[in-house]
Amino acid sequence: MSLDQILLFAILAGTVALFLWGRWRHDMVAGAALMAAVAAGLVPVDGAFAGFGHPAVITVACVLILSQGLQNTGAVDLIARRVLPVRAGPTLSIAAITALAAVLSAFMNNVGALALLMPVALQMADKLELPPGRVLMPLAFGSILGGMTTLIGTPPNLIVSGFRAEAGNGSFAMFDFAPVGLAVAGIGVLFVALVGWRLVPARKRAGVDSFETAAYLTEVRLPAGSKADGMSIRDIEARLEEAGAQVVGLVRNEVKFNAPNPTRKVRVGDILVIEAEADSLGDVLAALGARLEEDRRGDAGDDDGEEDGGAAAEATVARDGKAGDAGADEPADVPRGSGSEDIVMSELAVLPGSALVNRTPTDTLLRSRYNINILAVSREGTRSISRLRNLAFQAGDVLLVQGPQEALGEFASNFGCVPLAARELRIPDRRRLLASVAIMAAAIAGAALGLVPAAASFAAGVLASMAIQTVPPRTVYQAVDWPVVVLLAALIPVAAAMESTGAAELLARWLVEGIAQGHAVVGLVLILVVTMTLSDLMNNAATAAVMCPIAIGIASQLGVSADPYLMAVAIGASCAFLTPIGHQNNTLILGPGGFRFGDYWRLGLPLELLVIAVSVPMLLWIWPL
Repeated sequence: MSLDQILLFAILAGTVALFLWGRWRHDMVAGAALMAAVAAGLVPVDGAFAGFGHPAVITVACVLILSQGLQNTGAVDLIARRVLPVRAGPTLSIAAITALAAVLSAFMNNVGALALLMPVALQMADKLELPPGRVLMPLAFGSILGGMTTLIGTPPNLIVSGFRAEAGNGSFAMFDFAPVGLAVAGIGVLFVALVGWRLVPARKRAGVDSFETAAYLTEVRLPAGSKADGMSIRDIEARLEEAGAQVVGLVRNEVKFNAPNPTRKVRVGDILVIEAEADSLGDVLAALGARLEEDRRGDAGDDDGEEDGGAAAEATVARDGKAGDAGADEPADVPRGSGSEDIVMSELAVLPGSALVNRTPTDTLLRSRYNINILAVSREGTRSISRLRNLAFQAGDVLLVQGPQEALGEFASNFGCVPLAARELRIPDRRRLLASVAIMAAAIAGAALGLVPAAASFAAGVLASMAIQTVPPRTVYQAVDWPVVVLLAALIPVAAAMESTGAAELLARWLVEGIAQGHAVVGLVLILVVTMTLSDLMNNAATAAVMCPIAIGIASQLGVSADPYLMAVAIGASCAFLTPIGHQNNTLILGPGGFRFGDYWRLGLPLELLVIAVSVPMLLWIWPL
């Protein structure tokens, strides 16, 4: 073993370890691996960033933008409402929504497809009186299965195609993945719909009702001599920190401040809406020198009933799962009167890669920027409203938020969250809807027919989308999942170094001689199982980039075609069903489904065994050794 090989194996081992550790984002880990390889002289300096121009990377970015066009114009909503049955039992309903997710994911970003169908799935679960997870997990798995059927269905397929081209055999065509992928996806969807959904643990979701926020929102008045007189909201919350409480509203002279600015100072006579656990309420009152404010709504006979009653009524927030009336279209610190406001409560799921991940409510300045409050957080089936200011959000969390409807929508869009409430079907421009579908179809046809390379075909589609504004030019770059793009671009040169240093050939020889013992079929199963295992633990695109050189090396050692081995990598990288961290879709349903880390294998393990049983014979038939 040469020094270069030792260094590269050390870098790869460290990279995989950091992926599994999960403390750093995947793109950061990939960037660190690339820089380490450059510093070690394994990747030439002038070729370090060549991955950003790789056709697979360009195609992934373009497909994400075209997918956004389908979402913006309401095409997916329209398809969902036309295809999904209105009245059907659990089996047929789950089969329909799972199959729809698989079909959509074959041609668009599967995370986007899942996000659009999640509200429909939750509504379906409620109608069928099923735990939400028993619809969400089949939906997520269906979207993953559908991605393996086309070249653009998932980034691993594009990576596999790129490695085949670099090996001198040309790229895979648009539908070369379909024969094996359709067989696996079809049987997988049938299994999930007929049997699998019953294996999903029946977890309760921490929804709006189960958060029970009304029990924790209390109105307190600051009397003469109050300790809080003259203090800012920020100072008050610092004093309430020990009690695990926070201020979510302020009423002064019948004028309400929803999510008051932290710098605003309070004075005697103000009413504070405090969020606190019931058993800590006494500590809150003592810390502020305040008293409970009775809700005197409709009680005009009291001496101060008119003033206090009006203020108390205005301060009533989120009672019985509803928000009180308040006004909405102004900045957080602008006084608002008692006019009608669209103040609502909503549930938002935090997407993988969201700007909220590892940040706290304080970091994001939610009150001053968006005029909204975070009332509670659900994580892996458990609820928390205590010390939310210091709680770092994680992907898969479900946030219960309160504020103006438009502000909540803007916040969800800017920070990468998915609203879980069912949405109305809105088609602002039917011509643009048809245009978005036509552009995607034309891009696929151009690549499938070999008229132009895939990257060029989809790039042309992006230009057409910008011109017609199915994806407005000002938002086009927001549609790209940049961490995935950077991950791919950074790992492609590292994977190439595996071949140039002979590390891939050395590892392949060891696997062939030590485990496969010269049997080509055993080697194929080995590649599939190892890829599936890695994909359950780290990003699927990273898994494909690491495994492709090894697959090519094993085929070379055995003297057989590399195609079935590369296809095995594509299938295995798309089969992350055992953990919530293996695929973004698994992470996204973690909070809304109320799942725990160990819940996925109950359906995931039988499904992965079924994938192996179906894919190996199909690979040997369609792609003979």
